This record gives sequence, structure tokens and C-alpha cells, in this order.
Amino acid sequence: MSEESLIGSRFELKVSPEGEAENKVAHDYFAPHPGDVDQPTQEADDLIGYVHSWEVGSTVDGPGLRFVGFLTGCSVRCQYCHNPDTWHKFNGVPVPLSRAIWQISKYADVLKVTQGGITISGGEPMLQKTFLIALLRRCHQLGLHTAIETSGRLGAKLSDAEVREIDLHLLDIKSGDPAVYETVTRQPLQPTLDYARRLSEMGRPMWVRFVLVPGLTDGRDNVEKLADICAELKTLQRVEILPFHQMGREKWHRLGLNYTLEKTEPPGVELLDRVHGQFRARGLTVY
Repeated sequence: MSEESLIGSRFELKVSPEGEAENKVAHDYFAPHPGDVDQPTQEADDLIGYVHSWEVGSTVDGPGLRFVGFLTGCSVRCQYCHNPDTWHKFNGVPVPLSRAIWQISKYADVLKVTQGGITISGGEPMLQKTFLIALLRRCHQLGLHTAIETSGRLGAKLSDAEVREIDLHLLDIKSGDPAVYETVTRQPLQPTLDYARRLSEMGRPMWVRFVLVPGLTDGRDNVEKLADICAELKTLQRVEILPFHQMGREKWHRLGLNYTLEKTEPPGVELLDRVHGQFRARGLTVY
């Protein structure tokens, strides 16, 4: 892959030659790879980030019109992930910070006019913390609103000053029940909750995103527990219920991964209404 191929869609399968080689060494695509760590070796404009794709003009990743960057590398393995090609950092295209800012700056005026900005997603953007924070700091210098979509489980690695470079957190809380969360992600829930509560105490705005998967995350008790968690967050602006879809299934097939949700259907209207109601019962704004 080349830098020129980055403008596109999050739903396009992208695996770099370097990524293919790294994955063969790792043997198990589900396992974290030794290269999936934040080890910057450059400074300032030469800092390198690994990018899956840029999307221009999103209206579903924060307020206004958004320029969305999808970084590679992730430590969770969600059963419903629609971007498994972002799990390993070296699947991405290496992009210098100066080049990323040049790309974003071309759209800065229209992003500001629409009261939008930049959203960095993944993968898990905090896995490339050094590049992420440098990028957001430069976007602030352009006058852009900044947001990240994150599981929050690596949030303890960020200083308070670094957290303040993020104007809005789109915080993915996969489940309210710790056992369900671990079934979904292969990781514990507690680090995400710790970060959510830290953001609340710091006065940092957040939206919570919850993927509703029939037969997996839709249990009434699981939803009740998540609604209780959300009700405690003082700076939570909204909850977004994201209906499960099958748009990532082909990626799992092409990567040779065992896709356990093969026969799972999207949630119906009745289920969506029930789950929305559980959050609204706590006085929460729900979409």
C-alpha cells in the first residue's frame, strides 16, 4: 500500500506487505504482536504513524463534518469488529506527522465552517499514543475540534495534559457486565471504567458508544449495568446505540479468521426500543 491509497473507506480491506510478513511471524492473528507497541524513534515532523485510511466528510464520528483517521494497532479482539485488518500496527501505511497534517489542513476551513473537526479512530488510537497526541496538538493549532474513538483501556498511559488535547472522547464501552465484556473482547472491563470515571472527574466531554449484538450484548441485565455506569458519568453528553451489522464479515473471511457471528442478524425494532428505553430511564440522551 502507498500513502496515495489512504483516502477511502474504513470498510476496505487493507493489509500492507510488511503487515502480511509480520502476521506470518505472529502465527496467531488474534494474539497481540510484539510490534504493536508505541515505540517512536523520530521527533517532531518526522514522527511516523501507521494509518489504515483517511475518511473525509463523515457525519457519524462526532459533531459536524469530520475528517476521520483510522490508525492501526489494537489490543482488543471484539467478536463483531468490522476492521480486523487494523489489529496489527504494521498493517498500516507509515505516514510522517507533517504529511498527515498537510492532508488534514486541506479540509480545515470546511471542517471549521460545519463546526466539525478531526476524529482519530482505529484500531485503538492510544496504541500509537505519541503520534496521536502530536497530531491532535497540531490540529488544535489549526483551530480544529479534536475527538478520538477509543476503548479507553490504555487511558492510564496518558497524562492529564495529553487528555486535554482531546476535546471529545467517543468511548466504546462494549458491555456493562465484566464477564460479557471479556467474552466480547478477550480483555477486562475495569481499565475502561477507570478511564471513563477519570474523564468525568476531569470535566472532559464524552459520548458512550455501545454496539448492540443480538445474543451477545443484548441481555437486559448487561444493558442495565451499562446504563447504571453511564448515569454516573457527569460529563456524558449522549449514548449512541450502534446496531450490529455484517459489513465486516468479508474481511474476516479474507483474512482466514473464524467469524463466530456468521448467522447473527441485526437487532430488530423491538429490541432497539427496549434498549433505548433502558438508557432513557436514567435520564440519558440516547441516539
